[in-house]
Amino acid sequence: MKLRDIAHSRTGDKGDISNISVIAFDAKDYPLIEAYVTPERVKDLFAGVVHGQVVRYAIPSVGALNFVMQKALGGGVTRSLALDAHGKCLASALLNLDIPDRTA
Repeated sequence: MKLRDIAHSRTGDKGDISNISVIAFDAKDYPLIEAYVTPERVKDLFAGVVHGQVVRYAIPSVGALNFVMQKALGGGVTRSLALDAHGKCLASALLNLDIPDRTA
């Protein structure tokens, strides 16, 4: 199944840092998200975009993970030639990540 089936996201940026929060629609799905949406998988997914460290912060009380990605915006939003590599496009790509079905 796709991550988007059980979660939504929010994005933000500052300088050359992008962050994406992944929030479970239902708290019962948070452990599945936590297990399969790792910093390593996020870094692999954005290999051509993120050239720095990816750090994951877990916020179990709200069923969310926040990924902070260094060197992710081509030098910063105001310096990048990308139309929207810093915003919702990255979140949409992350929500397209394949994860095991709840019953797996």
